[in-house]
Amino acid sequence: MSVANYFETMEYGPAPEADGEARAWLARHGATFGHFIAGKFTAPHAGKHLTTIEPATGKALARIAQGAAADVDAAVHAARTAQVAWAKLGGHGRARHLYTLARMLQRHARLFAVLEAIDNGKPIRETRDLDVPLAARHFYYHAGWAQLQEREFADQVPIGVIGQIIPWNFPLLMLAWKIAPALAAGNTVVLKPAEFTSLTALLFAELSAEAGLPPGVLNVVTGDGATGALLVASPVDKVAFTGSTEVGRLIRQTTAGTGKSLTLELGGKSPFIVFDDADIDGAVEGVVDAIWFNQGQVCCAGSRLLLQEGIAETFRRRLIRRMSTLRVGMPLDKAIDMGAVVAPVQLERIKTLVETGVKEGAEKYQTPGAMPAEGCFYPPTLLWNVHPSSTVATEEIFGPVLVAMTFRTPDEAVMLANNTRYGLAASVWSETIGLALDIAPKLLAGVVWINATNLFDASVGFGGYRESGFGREGGREGMVEYLKPKAWSGRKARPKASPLPIASGASAGFDVPPIDRTAKLFVGGKQVRPDGNYSRAVLSPKGRRLGEAGEGNRKDIRNAVAAARSAESWARATAHNRAQILYYLAENLSARGDEFARCIADMTGITAAKARTEVDASIERLFSYGAWADKFEGSIHAPPLRGVALAMHEPIGVVGVACPDEAPLLAFISLVAPLVAMGNRVVAVPSERHPLAATDFYQVLETSDVPAGVVNIVTGDRGELVKVLAEHDDVDALWAFGSQDASAAAERLSIGNLKRTLVDHGLALDWYDKAASEGPILLRHAVQVKNIWIPYGD
Repeated sequence: MSVANYFETMEYGPAPEADGEARAWLARHGATFGHFIAGKFTAPHAGKHLTTIEPATGKALARIAQGAAADVDAAVHAARTAQVAWAKLGGHGRARHLYTLARMLQRHARLFAVLEAIDNGKPIRETRDLDVPLAARHFYYHAGWAQLQEREFADQVPIGVIGQIIPWNFPLLMLAWKIAPALAAGNTVVLKPAEFTSLTALLFAELSAEAGLPPGVLNVVTGDGATGALLVASPVDKVAFTGSTEVGRLIRQTTAGTGKSLTLELGGKSPFIVFDDADIDGAVEGVVDAIWFNQGQVCCAGSRLLLQEGIAETFRRRLIRRMSTLRVGMPLDKAIDMGAVVAPVQLERIKTLVETGVKEGAEKYQTPGAMPAEGCFYPPTLLWNVHPSSTVATEEIFGPVLVAMTFRTPDEAVMLANNTRYGLAASVWSETIGLALDIAPKLLAGVVWINATNLFDASVGFGGYRESGFGREGGREGMVEYLKPKAWSGRKARPKASPLPIASGASAGFDVPPIDRTAKLFVGGKQVRPDGNYSRAVLSPKGRRLGEAGEGNRKDIRNAVAAARSAESWARATAHNRAQILYYLAENLSARGDEFARCIADMTGITAAKARTEVDASIERLFSYGAWADKFEGSIHAPPLRGVALAMHEPIGVVGVACPDEAPLLAFISLVAPLVAMGNRVVAVPSERHPLAATDFYQVLETSDVPAGVVNIVTGDRGELVKVLAEHDDVDALWAFGSQDASAAAERLSIGNLKRTLVDHGLALDWYDKAASEGPILLRHAVQVKNIWIPYGD
C-alpha cells in the first residue's frame, strides 16, 4: 500500500517493534533457563523443564525450570542466609539498591517491554507505556520508604523471608509490586512467577545481580502450580499471593496455624456504573480502558457495565460504534489495541463462558474486524441485557468480555454493584461530583475510580474486600504488610493452663445461702438465655463456686451475628459520637470499679491491688480508644496525575472476637474497644475460665448509650465458638487470642468467605504494655482502606 493510499483511506498500517534484542537474549541462554538462586542461574534439581508458548503465534518460546522441593529449599536457604545482613544494611543502603534497580529498569526499558509483549501477548504500547514505567516507579517510590523507614516505621521490624507468587497478566509489574516493598522493609524474597510468563522475572533477576544486588536477596524459582504449593509450604515467614480466589483459599488453608503472615490479592467482578448525567463519550472511552485493556485479563477489569435506564440505548449504540474501531493483532504492532490471550486454556474458558451467557439470554456483539489466523486471539465482546444472577454476571471471565445491565436509581445501582462475592474495584461516572462521592463509600470495593478507571500508582494502596482477598499493595499501607510490630516480635508461648479446680461442696447447715448468680448472654442489647439452656460453673482457683455462665452454641452465635448485622448504622455514626460513647463506658466502669476488682480477684486469685490495677488499666484503655475514634483517620495521596486519591479508613463490618484467659477484663476491652471505635460491630467470646468480668460489663454497656447489636457477648467453650465464628459467612473478620488451636481453627475455617483474621498463635501478650496492646498496633487491623481516585480538570 502506498503513502497516498494511507492518506486516502486513513487506515492504520503495520508498525512493528523490533524484537532482535529480546530474541538475542533468549538465544544467549539457549532459550533454556534454570532457577535464579543466590545470585546465579542454577539447573533444576530434578532436571525437568516446562515449555512456554508465544501466545500470538502458538510457537514454542523457551524452556523454564520446573521447581522441585530441593530447588525451593535452596532458594529459601539462600534468602534466609542473606536476610540478616540485608536488614542490617540499613534504610539508606537498601534505598540505594532500590534506586539502582529503578535505574536498571529504565536503562533496559525497551528490552523489558518487548520481552513482556512476546511472552504475555499484550500490546507493546501497554508494556512500553504502562508496565515498565510503573514498575520503575515502584522501585523509586519504595527506595524512598527504605530511606525513611527507621523514622516512619520505628515501631516495626522486617518479617524475614517472603515467598511471593505472581500471576501471568502483569508479570513484570506484579514483580515490582511485590519485590519493591519487601526489599525496602528489610526482607529477602523467593519469587515464583507464573508458568506462562516467567521470562521478564528471570531477566530482572539476572540484571539485578549485574546491578549489584547482593546474592540471596532476590531468588526466582520457576515452575507450575506444584512449585507454588511447595513455596507456600516451605519455611518462609510470609506468603504474598496474587491470583485466583480458588488458589487463594488453598493457600489460606495451607498456612493456617503456621504463624506465617499472608496477603491475598484475588479475583474480581468490578462494576462500571454510569449515571444519566455522565459524559457519555468519556464513559465509553472509560469502558474501552476498563475491559479491553490487556485483553480484559485484569483482576480489577470493569467487566460489569451498569447503565442508568435513560441513557442505556444511547450508550449501547455509541459503545458498539467504538468497538468497531478496535484493532486486534500481533502484540509487537504499535498500531493495534488488543493482543493475544495468554494461553489456549484461557481462550477456551472465555469462549465457553460467552456461549453460556448467550444460552442464558444475553445478546452478543463482537467487533467485525479480521484477527490473526494463528495464536490465541478473541475479539472485544459485549453481552447485552444480562440478568444479574446469570453466570457471566457472577463469574470472573478474565477476558475481553463486557456484560451490561441497567438500573433506575442510585440505590439500585449500589445494590447491583455489591451483588457479587468479590470486592476489588469499581468505577463511578457522573458529572455530579456530590453523587459520585456519595456512591463511592457505599461500594464494597477496595478501590473506586471517579470518572476514570484502571489508575494505578505505587503511592496508592491496592487490594480488595471479601473474596477479592485482604492486605494492600502500594502506599504506606503496603509497606506495613511487609513489617511486623517490634513489640510482638519477642512474645513467648503462653504457659500451659493449669487444670480446672474441683468444685468444693456447698457448706452444710441452715445458713442463708448466697443469691444465685447465673449470667446470661448479651445479644442485640438484651440479656438472653442460651439456646441450649445449659450453663457452666465459674470457680475460684480454690474451687469455690462464684456463679454460672451461659453455655453458648451455634444458634447463639447465629443470633448474635444477626443482631450485629442489623446494627450497621453504627458504621455510619460520626467518629465524634463513637468517641463519646467510649468515654461513657469508661465513666460508668469507673463508677463500679471496686465491684469489678472484687470479681476479678475472686475469679483469678490475684490480689485486690492487682485486680484494681487491671480495672484502672481498662478504664484508661477505653479513654484511649475514645481519643483514637476521631483521630485514626485516612490520608490523601498525591499520585503523578491531575487529581488525588483519598485513602479512607472504613470499618470491616461484623467481627468475631475470642478473648484469652489472662487479664479477663483488660484483654476483653483491649480487643473490643478498637473495633467499636472504628465503627465495627462485635460478637465477643470472653475468657472461658473467667467470663463474669465480661458479663458484668454488659450492664455497663446497657447504661452507656451503646446501640443494640454493636457489642454482643456469648460465653462458653472458646474453641467451639471460634469454629462457629470462623465458618460463619456473615462474619467479616475474626480475632482469636488464647490458644494455638483456636488460632489455627480461625485461619483454617475462615476460607469460606476469606475473612480477615488476627490471631496470637498461642503466644502471650502483655496486655498492660501499651506498645503491644493499644493504639495503631490493633487499629490497623480494625479498618480496611478504600482508595477513591478523583481526577480533576478538563
